[in-house]
Amino acid sequence: MGKGSICRVFPGRTNATPNDDLVSVGDPKMFDPPDCDEIHISVTFSWDLLAARRLYRLWSDIHPKVLIGGPALDDRGGPFVSGQYLKPGYVITSRGCPNNCWFCLAKRREGEIRELPISCGYNVLDNNLLACSESHIRAVFDMLADQGKRPVFTGGLDSRRLQEWHVRALREIGTDRIFLAYDAPEDLQPLEDAGKLLRATGFTRKHHLYSYVLIGYPRDTFEAARKRFQQAWEAGFVPFAMLYRDESGRTPNRDWKKLQREWIRPAIIRCYQKEH
Repeated sequence: MGKGSICRVFPGRTNATPNDDLVSVGDPKMFDPPDCDEIHISVTFSWDLLAARRLYRLWSDIHPKVLIGGPALDDRGGPFVSGQYLKPGYVITSRGCPNNCWFCLAKRREGEIRELPISCGYNVLDNNLLACSESHIRAVFDMLADQGKRPVFTGGLDSRRLQEWHVRALREIGTDRIFLAYDAPEDLQPLEDAGKLLRATGFTRKHHLYSYVLIGYPRDTFEAARKRFQQAWEAGFVPFAMLYRDESGRTPNRDWKKLQREWIRPAIIRCYQKEH
């Protein structure tokens, strides 16, 4: 391998996990040291910390330089390197967030919004892209327009910050999917307002508009969660259930997990809405 090569190890695989020859998932599969200068154990989720520390010990037995880091260890994050810890096509153009959402660790881990040099990609994972400067946002849109693949905003867009010029630009660059969020009661009105803006520009629930809906947090109820799903639908979005986890990774009981499974498949959700 070339000078400075890094092997990356992940506790588990997700849709965003890179899949090049220097990536491993889980335990070492051989006793010979990997042919690289460093091994990085990358851990995104706090509930993977125990597994990641175990991996650190195992990989340290076969390589002299193993490091462990990532968001789960409150890593503030530096410059984004395309394809290193996320699959090529996934891109982060800013870190941090100005919001103080009680359930979210973005600001605590990464601080206020920081604009990064813009790498190429089509799936934007920024915590809060719309909190960036107008010049940065326009530069991101220009980059997305040149990718030859329709943009996706999996990281989510902040409905409170969505403006008409954002929506026009999103339409002009041929955006495939947009995710917003309905995490707390005060999010409903901004979500409804954003839905009106987006639909007025030609976006529809059929192909484009989704809303993460946080469920199962302390004192939440099944009735209230289902009501939020319906409200997100009526605001023009396909609801996408996000199950609350505390900092140790614990989730609510199995009934909440069952409800989440019912509300993460767009085709099933659309069938449910037709029946009701």
